[in-house]
Amino acid sequence: MDTKALRQKILDLAIHGKLVPQDPNDEPASVLLERIRAEKERLIKEGKIKKGKKSAKTSDKPHYPFELPKGWVWTTIEDVCSKIGSGSTPKGSNYSKEGIPFFRSQNVYNSGIVMSDIKYISDEIHQMMIGTEVVANDLLLNITGGSLGRCAVIPSNFEKGNVSQHVCILRPIVIKPEFLHCFILSSFFAKSMKITGSGREGLPKYNLEKMLLPLPPEQEQERIVAETKRLQSFVDELETSCENMTKLVAQVKSKVLDLAIHGKLVPQDPNDEPASELLKRINPKAEIITDNGHYQKLPVGWTICRLKDISKIVTGSTPSKSNRGYYGGIFPFFKPADLDAGRHVYKATECLSEDGKKVSRVVPKGATAICCIGTIGKVGYLMYEGATNQQINCAIPSKVVDSVFLFYLCASPLFNDKLNSESSAVTISIVNKSKIEAISVPLPPLAEQKRIVSKIEEIFAQLEAIETAL
Repeated sequence: MDTKALRQKILDLAIHGKLVPQDPNDEPASVLLERIRAEKERLIKEGKIKKGKKSAKTSDKPHYPFELPKGWVWTTIEDVCSKIGSGSTPKGSNYSKEGIPFFRSQNVYNSGIVMSDIKYISDEIHQMMIGTEVVANDLLLNITGGSLGRCAVIPSNFEKGNVSQHVCILRPIVIKPEFLHCFILSSFFAKSMKITGSGREGLPKYNLEKMLLPLPPEQEQERIVAETKRLQSFVDELETSCENMTKLVAQVKSKVLDLAIHGKLVPQDPNDEPASELLKRINPKAEIITDNGHYQKLPVGWTICRLKDISKIVTGSTPSKSNRGYYGGIFPFFKPADLDAGRHVYKATECLSEDGKKVSRVVPKGATAICCIGTIGKVGYLMYEGATNQQINCAIPSKVVDSVFLFYLCASPLFNDKLNSESSAVTISIVNKSKIEAISVPLPPLAEQKRIVSKIEEIFAQLEAIETAL
């Protein structure tokens, strides 16, 4: 389930007047707007806020993006705020261990203010920056960089703070700050943002001030905020349920693989050629292990051997980056990040030229890629011939093992545990080729391998259908 899209739909319905019914007894928003203007004039007369600059007159008839419900009016963000302005950073980043909270863009999230990485300034510095003071019920909006558009409402019990130049303060008059928050998080606001800057993008103050705002009656704002909170809470529960189900699916998959490599997923067939006989016939040099504590009570017909007895292990390498002629072609060059797709690895983030292919270590389609540096144990089944970097060892199956079974074997929790137990690390975990080759693995008869693969994929398809339905 796309809960992100669901959240967005709730907000969009809210600012279009379609989330809650209108009440003809509500005071019209036009009257509310007059009260806001009167309050703003009072604040100007008392010297608490400055009078805004008059906009240039135009004869053009205003174009409104969509039709509003009865009782609503179009206005601008500037018209409903007594303050719109960004902060500044203390000279020399003069922070304190305690004092007045100083909010930066990394503290501002749609769900609220995050205090885990908060900075503080002294009261003396705060007094010098009083023009950028944050108070209760303000909205903080990130106006630059990658977090542009993130917005949080300051809690009603907040005392005082300041913001950096990357954060804008919006101080609504009379209207509900939570409703303005809904508006800012809507897709309409995102589409209306006129962003400038070729390097670090930003939202200019003027563009923010003149942005059109659909304003409902005050009573309807309250109903919208209440219903939005109720529905968003419901989405929170859905997300938790989905996360729990996703974790459960992953646990079930892991259990299925564990049962599979211990011979407990499908029944054995006495007519199958024993794995030991097949192994001796095809690879006479194979070392058949008769005593292994990890694989006790294996079914009849199964055997224990080393990974190198059933596959060829190839360690990847990276063609020289200084020779750009090695890159930019169409030959897949797989890296650990490419294994995140799950079993089937179709795409490589980078490709080699024909010259690059010649100096790389080519592995065939159907090889199992095993990450052996960094994220130890991450695996993928290569759907195309390609090459890998040095962080990946590839297991190329021999005639004694089904290629997909080999993948599931290497993806099993027991193999992963054995792989990690062999890792050595100073700053980063590493498992070298010889240690991977020496890992002992269970080998069922070839016919049973195919039955195991079929059963695994049947179960996994059912589990993935459940995930898709979430």
